[in-house]
Amino acid sequence: MDIFLVVLVLLTIIAISNIINRFVPFIPVPLIQVALGIIAASFPQGLHFELNTELFFVLFIAPLLFNDGKRTPRAELWNLRAPILLLALGLVFATVIVGGYTIHWMIPSIPLAAAFGLAAILSPTDVVAVSALSGRVKMPKGILRLLEGEGLMNDASGLVAFKFAIAAAVTGAFSLAQAAFSFVLISAGGLLSGVVISFLIIRFRLFLRRLGMQDVTMHMLIQILTPFVIYLAAEEIGVSGILAVVAGGITHAVEQDRLESTMVKLQIVSSSTWNIILFILNGLVFVILGTQIPDVVSVIFNDTAFNNMMVIGYIIVITLTLMILRFLWVLFFWNGKWFFNKDQSIYKPGLRSTLLISVSGVRGAVTLAGSFSIPYVLSDGSPFPERNLILFLAAGVILCTLVLATIVLPILTDKPEDNAKEKKVKLLTARRKLIKAALSAIKENMNETNKTASFAVIAEYNEKMKNLRFQQFTVKNRTKKDERKVRAQGIQAEQEELLRLIERGDIPEETADSLQERFDELEVLYTNPFKVGLSKKKLKRLMYWIFFGEQKKPEMSILNEEGLIRATRVKTAKAAIESLKKHMTEENKDVTLAVISFYNHLIFRLGHSYHEQNPSRRFENQKLEIKLRAVQAIRNEIQTLFEEREISRDMSHELRQYINDVEAAMLDGDE
Repeated sequence: MDIFLVVLVLLTIIAISNIINRFVPFIPVPLIQVALGIIAASFPQGLHFELNTELFFVLFIAPLLFNDGKRTPRAELWNLRAPILLLALGLVFATVIVGGYTIHWMIPSIPLAAAFGLAAILSPTDVVAVSALSGRVKMPKGILRLLEGEGLMNDASGLVAFKFAIAAAVTGAFSLAQAAFSFVLISAGGLLSGVVISFLIIRFRLFLRRLGMQDVTMHMLIQILTPFVIYLAAEEIGVSGILAVVAGGITHAVEQDRLESTMVKLQIVSSSTWNIILFILNGLVFVILGTQIPDVVSVIFNDTAFNNMMVIGYIIVITLTLMILRFLWVLFFWNGKWFFNKDQSIYKPGLRSTLLISVSGVRGAVTLAGSFSIPYVLSDGSPFPERNLILFLAAGVILCTLVLATIVLPILTDKPEDNAKEKKVKLLTARRKLIKAALSAIKENMNETNKTASFAVIAEYNEKMKNLRFQQFTVKNRTKKDERKVRAQGIQAEQEELLRLIERGDIPEETADSLQERFDELEVLYTNPFKVGLSKKKLKRLMYWIFFGEQKKPEMSILNEEGLIRATRVKTAKAAIESLKKHMTEENKDVTLAVISFYNHLIFRLGHSYHEQNPSRRFENQKLEIKLRAVQAIRNEIQTLFEEREISRDMSHELRQYINDVEAAMLDGDE
């Protein structure tokens, strides 16, 4: 039961982190998840559990790296093989040497071998964190592929170096020749075993298909089990399980098209299933990382043998050392004319790109999990020197690199403000994507009942794809802003008139509730770019339904409510016109007259409305429902475009307000 509760809390934190990210999209989800994990574990009765490093690598690292191996373009990885190896091997060992001596010089109480171990476990970059952070910024494609390739390879080199350094610290014996031979054997063996095991699994699946066993569920289960089988088998053999799953992912990517080309349903199910699995695993990695930090920190902060400020200074110095070393390594060794031929068509970074690569060296889950695997005692039975301090330094460096990348990467990748022409192109591109999102939502929800109305709306959107110019509203942005203000004043006047009608008993409560809900929605749309999901009336109705069941209306109310709503809306619209005339000034005269004209047109239409049961009226209601659903799809797509940095914050704000205007016009029947 305790394990179930822990898992439930962790999953809840993942959900909360993504909700928070919708309101503060400039903070990456991983950092929010780490922060929530820290909060959850900071209380005495909070989330506390021991991190099992072997289980962590099997359960999280294996499937995540397997997926990264599958989705990373193989041709681009091969073209970048030289710089990837330079970072994944050369920089790792340079970090072990330089970082080890720096740590031992700065903190003499940590033996040299243990200092090498700490530097080794700090050397791998976290491919999951890099992918998550790169999604927030427009990083050059060559740099992104390089970082992904580095992250796939340097886990193995860093962990092997860590293993030998810790073994030397525990036993006091170290052989460079033996370590070099073991590294080659473990790495090559891991790559080979991954390819072989993946090949056998693929052949097994083909054999099952030849027997006529094409059940999608069974093949999906084999897919899910594959990274765990590869990792465990490689570790059992004694080679690198991490490199094995990376090689296995690449091998599966090579065979994927041929293997699944005739199983379209499997492709769809596989994509959806893996998206869910990876979403959960990615979130759990960072939440678990956060939950481990408070216990590690408290041990050092509560120990009087350590000066807290000095220990924090150690973390800052180590982080800067890693960043500077990474910067110099890329700057001199990568750009060195003696290393690359001039004819090689390979991405060579400039100063800005070098800074990007340096700051993107984020440490993460592999570093923390590896540091927890440090033994408690040496071979002679004495305690491992400064184990708690090493854990604290590792956790601190992880946090520092995450925060540093979060702050600096947007600065390095942000470009100057777009000129008018570039903004116009971006808006046109965004327009196409928004309309496509709306069309997809309409088609997904199409059925026999609403097919005719859906095709009518699709035709309208196709026409908008040709003729609508979203950029026009930015030119008239000031006028639209004034109009929204006047429309909000009109809604407020309508609400006041509705209250007067209620107090006099001129309308029943059901009619008042329905109209008040409509006014609440319109008020939000005209005053807030972020649409609120539940109005007060909706919330009240939901609570009533939860506790008392569905509230039924009398039959006469159902028959007459539409007519009462129209008659009441005519009264509120007239009140809005009177109020707007009183508040009209020379500055807002044109806008106010336009809104008054809208209300006059509304009154005319309400006086000539068809009955609800009229077939054409039902058809229009179906179209309205479909359009409102499409508007929500557009609103979601705007958020996605903003999160992927395809549009700026100002542009997303303008687009949201524009969509709010469109939705308000739909609700008022004046689209």
